[in-house]
Formats: sequence, C-alpha cells, structure tokens
Amino acid sequence: MTYRHIIVGLSGGVDSAVTAYLLQKAGHKVDAIFMKNWEEDDTDEYCSASQDLADAERICETLKIPLRTVNFSSEYWDYVFEYFLAEHRAGRTPNPDILCNTEIKFRAFLNFATELGAEMIATGHYARVLHEAEGSRLLMAADKNKDQSYFLHGLDQAQLKHAMFPLGEMLKSSVRDCAKELNLHIHDKKDSTGICFIGERKFSDFLKNYIDINQGDIVDTEGNILGTHQGINFYTIGQRQGLGIGGLAQASDAPWYVVAKDSAANKLIIAQGNNHPALFNQRLSLDKIHWINPQQTIMDTPIQAKIRYRQSPQQCQLRATNDQHILHFDKPQRAVTPGQYAVLYQGEHCLGGGIISQRL
Repeated sequence: MTYRHIIVGLSGGVDSAVTAYLLQKAGHKVDAIFMKNWEEDDTDEYCSASQDLADAERICETLKIPLRTVNFSSEYWDYVFEYFLAEHRAGRTPNPDILCNTEIKFRAFLNFATELGAEMIATGHYARVLHEAEGSRLLMAADKNKDQSYFLHGLDQAQLKHAMFPLGEMLKSSVRDCAKELNLHIHDKKDSTGICFIGERKFSDFLKNYIDINQGDIVDTEGNILGTHQGINFYTIGQRQGLGIGGLAQASDAPWYVVAKDSAANKLIIAQGNNHPALFNQRLSLDKIHWINPQQTIMDTPIQAKIRYRQSPQQCQLRATNDQHILHFDKPQRAVTPGQYAVLYQGEHCLGGGIISQRL
C-alpha cells in the first residue's frame, strides 16, 4: 500500500535517515520533522540539538525531502520530565525513554503530523508492527541486539495504527551500509545515548540541579554503617560504581552492590558479591499495567518478560492476587528495580507491560 503522505521523525541520526530513504524508495510521499524537546541548560557541552538539526537539514538536502522543525519542550517537561523527577524523589528509578515514546513521539508528534495531513508517521525504531483487521501488533525487530520493542510497549492501538517502523526487518550493520551507499554524511555517526532528548551528561550532577541532596548512612544487610551516601535518589539497585566505600577492612575483596533503598530511614543498603542473595528476587508486583491489545488474556499462562532493556526475555507467569498483579519468574532475577518497567512477551509478540512497584 502506498501512502499519500508519511511524516518521518528525523533525529539527525543514521536510523531515521535510512527510514526516510526506504519510505521514499517504496514510492510514498515523505516529509520530515525534527523535534526539539529540551530547553533547560541546552548548551553545546550537554545537548547536541543544534548539531542534530544541522545533520537533519543535510540529510533532507541529500534525499530532497522537506523538513519542518517543531518544539515540544513544554510537553516534554509536563508529561515526561516532571514524572522522571517525582519518581527519583520517591527513591525509585524511572525510565523516561518509554514515556518519551508514548507522550512525545507517538502523541504530540502524531497529533502534529495528523494536523499536517499525514496518514502515517515513521521513526527509526528497531521494531515491527503488523496492521491486521483485528488490530495492530507490536513485534520484536529482526535484529535482536537492537530490538526496541521494550521502549514501545506503552503504545496503544490508536498510536500503533498510524505507526511505521521500516527498520524492523533490517540489521543495524545493513542500515549503516545503506547510509554509506547513499553518501549520507552521518553513516558512521555514533548512536545517541543518555536521557531521551536531554543527551549524554554525568547523570548524578544533572539530577542534583533538580533534586536536593539528603545524605544518609550506607549500611550492609546486617545494619552495620559502612559510609555516607549522597542521597538515595542518586543510586539504583545493582549499582556498583560510585559508592565511595573503598578501603573497607573486609575479609573479602569482592565488590559491593546496592541491594535495596530504605526511603523511610534514608539508608542505602549494600551487599558484597555479584551473586549475593539480596540482589535476587523471583517475584515482583506490577502497577499501571498497559496492554497493547486490551482483549489479550494471558493470566496464569507461560509468557516471557524483560525487566530491563538489554535483558533477554525470561520465562514467567502473571498472576492476580489481592488486587495486585504479581509476576512470578521461573528463575530468580538480578537487580529488580522499582520504577523500571517489566515488559511482557509471547515469543516475538510484545503484549504490553507495567511499572515494577515492589520486589517480592
């Protein structure tokens, strides 16, 4: 099917550039939009938005497609960043990239593109979507090392209905080869990392601009005081670096890891050893569960879940108990982190997910 008007979210990177080319090659009418979503402390030192825009302009010149720019900074602050800060203040570890997709790329951007007459929007995400009579299905990408369905699990049927992911069947290496063959100057540009739209920076320093430091005790699992933390908001479960407790007179030289955060007592709890039992949980509770297809029923049936992006799917079952949804894994999981998302799968089919509320 050929669309009269598709708008690509062009970031200035290789993935979205090749996305635009593939759609153009397939015969669709393609426009591009560059989104700017961050204004605070936006300097060359921290944010690459100006360079990304320049790259996007060169890409559009090469492909001969029109480019618009739009600023969603207000929406990003209200719907993504405020939540990000609130979760950190509560001692949890949020994932803003997921909200960034649901609220900015596939809500604010989709609405804007629709007002411009677009039938579909496309992004450089590595995922696949199947548009069927009974609804749209989100699938893992062919390149499992780059699959981004984890970050897209919060999309609903109305959003997926208008979404295209042309890179879903491609390997990342093939995408770079394609960009090089097209003489796109960004064919070897480094993939973006860091907080969605905010860029790469020292995370703890960035967070201290918005969250007060509240020092407290670092203790082991027996309650022995081992040091002082700089605010439990700045640490996450499983963290090894930056604990500031080097040189302790211990029987073992094994590294220390964050295993829990006691918000009420303002204590950071650590344990020694990569496989310490306190790092593992076989069950967790889920809050705010979202189903891509609300008709899907998977309770008490074998499924898989990922509790972090780079994890391989783990065998589990979802059970409803006393008004709670409990995810029970076949094997204990390391560093279950409240505030992060558990994303649910059946094979390559992404079902949805929820926010990890408790380690059980």
